[in-house]
Amino acid sequence: MPTALIADDETHLAQYLSAQLAQAWPELQIVKIAANGVEAAQAIAQLEPDFAFLDIQMPGLTGLEVAQGIEGSTRVIFVTAYDQYAVEAFEARAVDYLLKPLKAERLAGCVARLREAAPGGGGPDGPEGALAETLKRLLPGVVGAAAAPARLRYIRAAQGDLVHQVPVDDVLFFHADDKYTIVQTGTAEHLIRTPIFELAGQLDPDRFWQVHRSTIINLDHLAGTRRDEQSRLFVRVRGQGRELPVSRAYVHLFKAM
Repeated sequence: MPTALIADDETHLAQYLSAQLAQAWPELQIVKIAANGVEAAQAIAQLEPDFAFLDIQMPGLTGLEVAQGIEGSTRVIFVTAYDQYAVEAFEARAVDYLLKPLKAERLAGCVARLREAAPGGGGPDGPEGALAETLKRLLPGVVGAAAAPARLRYIRAAQGDLVHQVPVDDVLFFHADDKYTIVQTGTAEHLIRTPIFELAGQLDPDRFWQVHRSTIINLDHLAGTRRDEQSRLFVRVRGQGRELPVSRAYVHLFKAM
C-alpha cells in the first residue's frame, strides 16, 4: 500500500488535501500530517513514506529545505500558493508542483502520474517530465533557466557593522546556522540571510558541492575525508580544525575520490 506524508502549517488546508487525496487515491495511506518543517523532516526520516506533499512556507524549515534533506526514496510534491518557487522546486527534483487553491482535476492528474510511474522512473513521460511541463506553463522558459543559472562571483556578507564583497573563490564553505548562513573564508566568518537551497542553485556545481542539507563546500579548498567507526563520512577543509559531516544522500559524490 503506498504511503504519504502531508506537511502544512495551516491545519485546515492539510486536512482538506488529505480528504481530496482520499477521494482521488483511496489506496494511499496518509501516515502523518506534520504542522511544520522540522516535524516533517523528522517524520520522513522515521517513516520513509513513498510520497511527501509539502507546503513551501512553513516554520522551522521550509518545504524546500525539507526536500533537500531527504536521504531515502521519498518523492516530493510541493503544494503552495506561490509560483515564484517553481525554479527551486525543479532544482529540488520534486515530482510535481501543485498551486493553491487546489483544483480537484489538477490533483487527479498528479495522482494518475504518480500511480503509473514505475520505481526509479522520471523519464520524459514520468513524474519529473510532468513537473517540467507544469513549470513551463507556470513560468515560460523556467526549465531552461534552471538548467543554466547565472553563477555567483561575489557574496555580499556582513561582519559586524561592515558589509563585505566576498569573492566566492575565497569561500571555504557555507553552513546554515539558525536564521543565518555562515560564509567561511580562510580569514573570516561572515553572515548572510540567503538559505542554503538558494545558494546551491547559484553556485558552480563543478566547484561547490552540497554535502549536507545545511552545508556546501568549495572543492578547491578540500583537504581530505575521514570515516568514523560507524562509517559516517566527514570532510576536512584546508586551514580549518573542524570537520563537516556528509549526509548519506551525498556520500556517493566522494566514491571516485
